[in-house]
Amino acid sequence: MKQRYDIAAYIWPAYTGNEPRTRMFWQEGIGEWQTVKNSEPKEDGYHWNRKPLWGYQNEADPEVMKQQIKEAVDHGVNVFIYDWYWYDGRPFLENCLNDGFLKAENKDDMKFYLMWANHDANHLWNKDLSDTYGHTVIWRGDVARNEFENVAKRVIEKYFTQPNYYKIDGCPVFMVYDINNLIKGLGGVEKTQQALAWFREQTKAAGFPDLHFQITIWGEKSVNLSGVDSNMEGSTKDVVELLGAGSVSHYQFIHFTNMCRDYLDILDDVAKEWARIDEQYKVPYFPHVSCGWDNNPRYRNFRPTIVTNNTPENFEKGLRMAKEYVDAHPEQAPLVTINSWNEWTETSYLLPDNVNGYGYLDAIKKVFKDEK
Repeated sequence: MKQRYDIAAYIWPAYTGNEPRTRMFWQEGIGEWQTVKNSEPKEDGYHWNRKPLWGYQNEADPEVMKQQIKEAVDHGVNVFIYDWYWYDGRPFLENCLNDGFLKAENKDDMKFYLMWANHDANHLWNKDLSDTYGHTVIWRGDVARNEFENVAKRVIEKYFTQPNYYKIDGCPVFMVYDINNLIKGLGGVEKTQQALAWFREQTKAAGFPDLHFQITIWGEKSVNLSGVDSNMEGSTKDVVELLGAGSVSHYQFIHFTNMCRDYLDILDDVAKEWARIDEQYKVPYFPHVSCGWDNNPRYRNFRPTIVTNNTPENFEKGLRMAKEYVDAHPEQAPLVTINSWNEWTETSYLLPDNVNGYGYLDAIKKVFKDEK
């Protein structure tokens, strides 16, 4: 029986050592599990000590993903949004999707789509360098038109054509994480419009009605509309309209509110932000719920921004807010985005651990699957 709501959890595809270029960040060859596994107390006594109940699984293994897909679907998560990367002229971290999810024998039990994580890559992922050189750029995330076309061709041919690729009104959904970086690389809004028009035509030529272009929003950010000079400024809502986006959503609460406080106080701001977007934006907003935030695992030194009181019970309150929003917008797809399936090192994940067990997954099941 088809589930009434589409619950889409982001996936950070770094929990594998199958991608050779990850060795510069995680030398042990197990991806970012190295950071999780080797967590140790900091000088001030703070200890992030989370352990996965399922162990340090290689998520590029189809048998592992077979289990994860089953657990996801059983608990009401029926869509994965894969963070997808393109650096140095080629894909990065595709293994979990290509070799794990897409080769799992039960892959058709759930949908997936891509979020192009087109931010710069830096030393944030390397715990030995993150405190001092965390912002040093290794690979740039912005691309010129020729690289954009290579990205679009790969996405259409390799992913849109998958039977379980997530679509809205028959149109494959493709999300972009950093719209400013996209505009910067392509040389301004006008050239971005042209590039997206080409992408749409290529998508139609592949047999689809159109492209559903989705933008990740971070609140209202100033945007250089020209891509060249600084006298053509706009905001996120201007860009969403100018680029003909089909919808918007968030990736993480931290992108628009202070996360160093009680989770219930954060939810108050979330409700206000959803109302603002609903009033000001002309395209559908798909409500987003984050589990929490604490990125101390990625640093040697203590980072003070930590969400408190983000229990599974309070996470459930955020889910109920999202359900109410979807129910109040019956004209749009019943999609909710969740951060995340496995963002362990940002402490915003659904996977069962030694602290909350299956609590977050059970909350989703209770709200979106068990209750009719």
